[in-house]
Amino acid sequence: MPRTHIPYPLPRCYAYGVNCGPADSYNVEQVERTREAETTFAQDFSGKDETTRPDKTQAENTEKVVAFRSCVLSWFFLWHLLWLSIMQLRHYLFIGTLNSRLSRLARNDPILVSQYTNAFAMTQLCGVVCAPWNGLILDRHKGRPRAAGETEQDADLRSSYLSLFLTSLQCLLFSVCASIPLLPLQYLTFILQVLNRSFLYGGNAAFISIAFPACHFGKLYGLVMALSAVISLLQYPCFALVKGALRGDPFYVDITLTLLSVLVFIHPVYIFIHCRRQAHSRENIPQTEAHIDPSLAQAEL
Repeated sequence: MPRTHIPYPLPRCYAYGVNCGPADSYNVEQVERTREAETTFAQDFSGKDETTRPDKTQAENTEKVVAFRSCVLSWFFLWHLLWLSIMQLRHYLFIGTLNSRLSRLARNDPILVSQYTNAFAMTQLCGVVCAPWNGLILDRHKGRPRAAGETEQDADLRSSYLSLFLTSLQCLLFSVCASIPLLPLQYLTFILQVLNRSFLYGGNAAFISIAFPACHFGKLYGLVMALSAVISLLQYPCFALVKGALRGDPFYVDITLTLLSVLVFIHPVYIFIHCRRQAHSRENIPQTEAHIDPSLAQAEL
């Protein structure tokens, strides 16, 4: 990786990441100084004919990207926000009611409650082990040969819907297990919970980096986390409902959230349909015109 930062827009032939090879010869500071010098030189010659300028690298490297507002108002962002918010709310409510849930299922046996609480705490440590699995699924699915005319972004989106679907399926299974009032089953609930949480936050960042321009990643990631946090405030009315009208039994709230969790499947299904439409559109384009610029693909958002 570069010693300081990755320049944007990227210079030609610039590479970064593991086994980057040629990127070792790049010096980020030198690239930035060269770019600033080219800009200053171009400004000095602004009154002359454009052909007198020695280099047009600055103009060539300027990419046309989708506006931030268009990204926020796209279906990709809206369905992704719903996907993240519902699952995050489900996790927060489960953790918030865990102690009362275990006490109710264990019939207030403090030793048994302590045993299951310790088991839950130990499974949380496994999140470090589970976190890379989602990335491996993304990379393995992306490694399939590209179809004719398929861009890199199309391949990334194609690899993402499997990850999004598995994360949604994990959340549904976790919510179903949490809703069943059977104490030994909670061991499986703990495993599904930590696995789903690992897939959720890793998949969130991965999808934003795939579906939207790199220059908007920080803004979009911060916005989706902030909006999902606001939606997660619904946990407090749910807590009040459980402690009040439901007399400490979260069963009906669990059933409601389980039914609500079905909505998270909209996101991977929408991505799948989008990829299929892109594939069909490429099949109808002549081979010589099959290559589509990634910036144009992003504009469809």
